[in-house]
Amino acid sequence: MRALVLDGVGFGHLGIRAVPTPRPGPRQLLARVDAAGICTSLIKLVEQGPDHKQIYGWDVRRWPLILGDEGAVTLVEIGGRLQDTYQPGERYVVQPAVDHAPINHRERYCDEGRGVRKLGVGYTLAGHLAEYILITEEILEAGCLLPLPREDFPHAHAAMSEPYSCVVSSQEHHVHLWQADPLSPREARKGLKPGGVTVIVGAGAMGRMHVDVALSHKPRAIVVADPIESRLEAVRLLFGSRARARGIELHTLVPAACSLPAFIDELSGHTGADDVVVAVGSREAIESSQGLVARGGVLNLFGGLKKGEDVVGIDTGIVHYKEINVTGSSGGSPWDVARTLELMAEGAIDPSAHITRIGDLEHSIAFLDMIRAQTINGKAIVYPHRRTARILSVDSWSAQDERDYLSRSGD
Repeated sequence: MRALVLDGVGFGHLGIRAVPTPRPGPRQLLARVDAAGICTSLIKLVEQGPDHKQIYGWDVRRWPLILGDEGAVTLVEIGGRLQDTYQPGERYVVQPAVDHAPINHRERYCDEGRGVRKLGVGYTLAGHLAEYILITEEILEAGCLLPLPREDFPHAHAAMSEPYSCVVSSQEHHVHLWQADPLSPREARKGLKPGGVTVIVGAGAMGRMHVDVALSHKPRAIVVADPIESRLEAVRLLFGSRARARGIELHTLVPAACSLPAFIDELSGHTGADDVVVAVGSREAIESSQGLVARGGVLNLFGGLKKGEDVVGIDTGIVHYKEINVTGSSGGSPWDVARTLELMAEGAIDPSAHITRIGDLEHSIAFLDMIRAQTINGKAIVYPHRRTARILSVDSWSAQDERDYLSRSGD
């Protein structure tokens, strides 16, 4: 089969290779990869190799990795001991953050995997950027194989459930303390504050997913800040009508042209934002966003910083006297993927709005190069079993778009 393989450190060691199609063991499954997403986090993995914190010293030169943490699959072969539980043709998504110790290949990890409690699909577990993927015991025992909510669910939309699940998880980490009156005990309420003011700093692909999910929490207003006007225009086009239909004010601004603190001050009646999500990996953005948070509000550090640049200044006076919560999250859980699929099925979020590039497996490296050069504004999806000569640029990607595309021969 064809697969995107990393056999060293750096992009010079990344390529589409012909590798043996895996055979499932008694407690394993083999699945066809119907669609796979290209995740920004792959860049860090390629550049760091064995030094990446989720590789645990695995020697990628000796044991190359098949990458890809986002995908939708169909079962094609069932291990002997699982034939009463699974059937060929069933469709699933895999939650790639696998909360389980290694079962297979323990000798490949530092200290034979002792102390390792979380594995990654597309890291030391084979990933989705291949024609087929092996679903191992770790994935199954951790509850990370999740069925699609209906048979006609688009492959590309299912593949988008992983990045969406990171946003669902992130917003679930928001906790607001509420009291009916001053003499009542405090209650913890999770999620963005309904009827409150939400600020999202960064309108890239993940920032726009934050807007999409934030609409389901029904804040009074959502403010999106980004230095690039074209990204803000995309926010207005994608979410303006849905926000109006739900009675939510949607504001966008370029901070260099309009003071974000002054805008939030005026919008909130001089109290600040109840929820602030920093959806960009920027020390400056994190430090400047602290002052936007209202008393009792939440500052969410969603965008990760590079190793060695990840220590930032926190104003403890704001944390102390305004009693704010500072939170973060790393990936999602199986529940977050399941919840994402529910939201998609209900029409509460729209995955089609975030897909802007379509290709096949051979285009994976080109898509990563676009991400590195910041020349792609949205998510890229590949269909490993369809061969096409060119990359397709799209404004959105609906279920009908996918059906039409897969019904045609490669072009």
